[in-house]
Formats: sequence, C-alpha cells, structure tokens
Amino acid sequence: MDRPVQSPQPPGQTWTVGGIVIHRIDETALPPQTGAWLLPAATPEVVTGQPWLRPDFAAPDGTLRLASHTFAFEVDGLRVLVDTGIGNHKPRANPAWNHLDTDYLRRLTDAGFPPESVDLVVLTHLHTDHVGWNTRRADDGSWTPTFPNARYVTSRTEWDYWAGMAEHMDDGRRQMFLDSVHPVHDAGLLDLIDVRHEPTDIAPGLRLLPTPGHTPGQVAVELRSAGQAAVITGDCVHHPVQLAHPGITSCVDIDPAQAVRSRRDLLTTLAGTDVLLLGSHFPPPTAGFVVAEANGHRLVPAH
Repeated sequence: MDRPVQSPQPPGQTWTVGGIVIHRIDETALPPQTGAWLLPAATPEVVTGQPWLRPDFAAPDGTLRLASHTFAFEVDGLRVLVDTGIGNHKPRANPAWNHLDTDYLRRLTDAGFPPESVDLVVLTHLHTDHVGWNTRRADDGSWTPTFPNARYVTSRTEWDYWAGMAEHMDDGRRQMFLDSVHPVHDAGLLDLIDVRHEPTDIAPGLRLLPTPGHTPGQVAVELRSAGQAAVITGDCVHHPVQLAHPGITSCVDIDPAQAVRSRRDLLTTLAGTDVLLLGSHFPPPTAGFVVAEANGHRLVPAH
C-alpha cells in the first residue's frame, strides 16, 4: 500500500489520501504558555528528552507548540469540515481566545470551501476551541450558523453529557453553548450520532472512532479512499509528546484514566501502519505516521 503523501499546494498545507485532498485550515497559533497549562506533566525535562519533537513540535527549551486549526476535505461528493476552532468576536474566559479576530473564513474560502458550500460539519466534541465557527454574528447581533447548508454532527453521548450538566456549567461554558452550539441545534441543523464501542460510519469513506475520556463522547475521525486512510485525532491526542508518553493527561480531561486508555488503543492500532495521523492541535507539519518505540511511540512527519 502506498503511503498518503503531502501535496505541495499553498497557501494551506494539504495531504492526499487516495482520492481525498485534506486541507488544514489555520486559525491561530496558541500562546507558548498553553502547553504548560494544558499538559502539566509535559515538563521541559520530559519534552527535551524526546529530540524528535524539536524544532517543529517544541521550542529548544521544551516549550510545547500548539495550534488551532480545522480540516476540510471532500469525500464521496460531500464537502466536510472537522471541528470549527475558536471563532471570532466571542466573549471567552481564556484571554487568548477572547474576542478573537482572524481571517479564518477567508482561508477556508481560499482553500475552495466557502461556508455555503460545506455539506457536513463533524464536531469531535463540544469544547470551546472546537465549536467556535459553528456560528458567526449576524447584522442584528444574534449568532447564526456559519454553514447554513450543512448538517452538523456530534456524538449523542457528548450531547447528553453536556445537556445533563446544563444547570451546573460555569459561566464561560454556558456562554459557549449559547453562542456556538444552541443556535445550530435551534436551527434544526444538529444531528446526534450513536457512537458506542465500535467505529460508526456516517458516510461512505468516513466514520467516527470512539475515543472517550477527554470528554465522554469525544471521537476521532477516520477517512478512507482507494486503499489509503487517515485519522484526525480530535483531543484524544493534544500534542505529539503524548505519543512518546501516552500517560500524560490534559488538565481538562473529564476521565483521565479513560483518556489514557483511548490514546493507547488508538496509537497501538496505528503504529507501523500506513494510516496518516493528523493532530487537531499539532503545529506544522501536523501530520505523520506512528512508529512504535521501546517505551512509547513517535511521529514521523509526512513530508
């Protein structure tokens, strides 16, 4: 089986998987302090102990590099977007995300995916930095779906969990649901998919992989075409350091032990295969192949 190869197509990075061209649509690089907050066990000593992480995935001093981006592609005639980033002009508790103002929609359009052309939006989970461009501000000040002709899909487990937490949400999360999730649901555009213990097909060549732990309904997204495959991690893997040390957890994992099990299972499945791994928060080069090592794994970038 031939490996998927990176396609040299500016301005955005792309990869070809069979007949599918996957576009990384950049939103913003995350501040240097993000890594120490998000993955506190990924200390500079741990990071610098993995030389392959530098210079792309970590600075020389061990500071993690992280990014916010989404992936766009066409599969079986469907124009698909996986996750929607942080979004613009939204009040957020995180100062780095508060009232963000980027040219994300121009980048998406330049890649050939104007908002009106998107058919399907896959939400790996319902966290603030994965749902923000679900909506944009209308002239009357309300939040309206950014992709009006698309179906938005997420795991039913994910929706049910947060619905059950509605009365106990902090103000920041409640605001996120009000401006980025409920308008899509209220417009009748949100579909809930039953993803239990097995991969779940949602379209030819496209399926959801259960990877719970970070959130109860977190999923990864698998694409298949012409004998080749790719997996988009969602937040099952935040950073490549977690390939080397799968036991490193996120400070916002809801079930850290389950998150570790899901990550180990995914990496074990991919190790030594020709399946391209695309990290939802990995900075460039973003994608690569999982190789097993004595005490973990590493990522071989797909150059």
